Amino acid sequence: MEDSDEMLPEYDFSGAVRGKYYKRYHVGTNVVLLDADVAEVFPNSASVNEALRLLVSLADAVASRAQATARRPKSRRKNARRSPQTRAARGRE
Repeated sequence: MEDSDEMLPEYDFSGAVRGKYYKRYHVGTNVVLLDADVAEVFPNSASVNEALRLLVSLADAVASRAQATARRPKSRRKNARRSPQTRAARGRE
């Protein structure tokens, strides 16, 4: 019968601290693996966070602008462009 213990004898936990990261983990964690080419541009978590915050603020600005444009009434232009067929069909050519 095999030994069900998966721990190898060379593992040494004599200096370990129980629950060292418990509070931090309980608050919330999010580990993201970056592709190598992206990791070259963002060497640490601070640079990734800064870039993502900028991206979020840009997305919010675009969304706000889109909402403002949607609320604005569309202007009616008197000289609206029409195709030649449309003018001819209306007898204005």
